[in-house]
Amino acid sequence: MSTTDPAFLDPAFPALHGRPDQGWINDPNGCIKVDGVHHLFFQFNPDAPTHGNVHWGHATSTDLVRWTQQPIALYPRKGAADAVGAWSGVIALDGDVPTAYYTGIAETEHDSQVMTATSDRALTEWKQEQQGILGMPDEPNIGDVRDPFLFTFEGTQYAIQGAGYKDGTPVILLYRCHTMTNWEYLGPLVTGGSGVAQEWAPAQIWECPQLFVVDGQWVLMLSLWNREDHSLDRVTYLTGELSEGGSGLKFLPTGGGLIDAGPDFYAPQVVAGTAEEPRTLMWGWSWEKSRNDADILASGWAGVLSYARVLSFRDGALRSEPVAEVATLRAGILHESTAGDSEQFAVPATSRAFEILADGAVELVLVDGEAHGAVQRVVAAVDGGRILVDGSLLEIFTADGQATTVRAYPTATSYFLVRGAATVHKLAL
Repeated sequence: MSTTDPAFLDPAFPALHGRPDQGWINDPNGCIKVDGVHHLFFQFNPDAPTHGNVHWGHATSTDLVRWTQQPIALYPRKGAADAVGAWSGVIALDGDVPTAYYTGIAETEHDSQVMTATSDRALTEWKQEQQGILGMPDEPNIGDVRDPFLFTFEGTQYAIQGAGYKDGTPVILLYRCHTMTNWEYLGPLVTGGSGVAQEWAPAQIWECPQLFVVDGQWVLMLSLWNREDHSLDRVTYLTGELSEGGSGLKFLPTGGGLIDAGPDFYAPQVVAGTAEEPRTLMWGWSWEKSRNDADILASGWAGVLSYARVLSFRDGALRSEPVAEVATLRAGILHESTAGDSEQFAVPATSRAFEILADGAVELVLVDGEAHGAVQRVVAAVDGGRILVDGSLLEIFTADGQATTVRAYPTATSYFLVRGAATVHKLAL
């Protein structure tokens, strides 16, 4: 990025996270590794920092931290079943052919189809089909369906979609994939509204469902959406048993938890481990809901994806931590606590991205204004652990693998202050 680019002039812009310099982004989509290259797609409005005109943007990396923007992959098309937007989905290999499965919106979000598009193995030239392979299920009580996800159980290919009944009960819909483009609706996989599902995943629609095995445990990850106010609540997961039942499969929830404890994390996508990439990886979307509309419009950008995170299941809970490759961004030590040091350190304004490795209790404070009129606000805290800062994006990890994503917006007159014993690394590409 050039120092003359508008995004660079905004100290809140997360320059290391590989998003386009301008426009709106939201959910990560189609995360996949092909022929040694990681491909990350995302919901993208190239024309404005507002939701609408939804395309699939595309970035590639060989190390998970240095990303190159590629041409837009998928477009909304007049007259097609995705005329209003090419919404969230996944990419899978149909034989040797990379195939995108995504939600097409023709008129309203209550009338969606599962759309497909195919590409060569570079994933840069895409052929989108005009019509979908699957419409709304033949159940009049279902009001919203979206976000297809594919998985394999005992050698058979299945798919799920997030959904909600008109009475406000969330549900996951299950399909058997006789071929990659011939899906049979089997009914609900799991329904919310009571029991463990209600305890850990209260919502009216379950969005962006991800069903995968990590460390021998089946995990169903859910983004919680409420229909009345269109609020994006949080991301939770259910653990449980997946088994054959009735005409398809049944998922019996036995526990759950938060995948991220912060208010600014939603719609993650998980890539289960493969021979080429054995780790279970996850990306999530962080939005600008705590930034005022005037600042968003002036900046020209909105939304960012997290660093890639590695998932594991330990001590009965789902854990996450940034991929080890993030450490390759370290570009020198800004501060290292030693005996007799001051218990606070002001991060230079020129260091817009940095990492805090906490030796004990540490607070990150955003200070804005002149010395005697300065406003100080604690924006992150850990008692041992790690804080990754890139512009306005703060990703916080405790020593036991609990992640928290928050936003804090530095300005031309502000700076970050680290309180407590820590080592602070500058981060740079």
